[in-house]
Amino acid sequence: MPCSSATLVVWTTAWLHGAAASDDVLDAMQVWAELHEVAAADDDIATRLDLPGPGQPPAALASLLATLRKKQADDGRLILPVPGDVRGLGGNGPLATAAVRAGEAIVLPTAGMGIVPQTVADQVVRWTVFELPWMVWPEHMPIGEAEHELAGAMRQAATRLIDLDVTRQRTGVREEIEAVVTAQPAPPWPTGMPPRSLRVLQRATEVAAILRIASLDAPGAAVSASAIRARAEALRPLSEAVRNARYAAIDEAVRVLSTSRTALSDSGLDSEA
Repeated sequence: MPCSSATLVVWTTAWLHGAAASDDVLDAMQVWAELHEVAAADDDIATRLDLPGPGQPPAALASLLATLRKKQADDGRLILPVPGDVRGLGGNGPLATAAVRAGEAIVLPTAGMGIVPQTVADQVVRWTVFELPWMVWPEHMPIGEAEHELAGAMRQAATRLIDLDVTRQRTGVREEIEAVVTAQPAPPWPTGMPPRSLRVLQRATEVAAILRIASLDAPGAAVSASAIRARAEALRPLSEAVRNARYAAIDEAVRVLSTSRTALSDSGLDSEA
């Protein structure tokens, strides 16, 4: 489903390239929690980035924006790791462990930073900044390729689920899917967000809802272990396609918003931290 890391990486890109104000970034993050705080994962990175370290009171999210501005960290990439796949996180280490636990992260290769959110209390999200072990660039998938992959995986999964007789076992499936989609946070996006990115993100959200419903057993149904395995196998390619679609949509948004720097700078519209 939508995630706070995607919102933050898009909005900070817009801000760093003069397409949004810092207050716009902070306001957009309110969708995910009323309070966002920031801390470094260890003392070394705390010193390097002038952020509070372990055992110190966390800083406000504005401190992270100041760090990103100081480091010119405008190459943010969304990462959606799963167990066994930590590509883009510099191998197995503290950053990868935290990111897999959260299911999301942001990496900024040129600044050597990885940032992972964690809900630490009701309406409180803490962003922990880690050292990116080395300058690693996540694989790039063009948005058109990701969109095509998502459509193909959807067709294959639908056929396979029909073969497994999954759809017949549930009633009111469409209503269940719509309820899942409607319940998701709807973060605002900055001016200049490419329509294709929005379309792909929306489609990915819809497909993820289908995945969620399809992975559940029908109420009162007796499902064998072999049937559960077959269903999971049928849905796995679709799950990967959803991740790739989200990667590509956010990458495209970052690319498009990054091109606004020259025009806005020439107009004297650059936003200050």
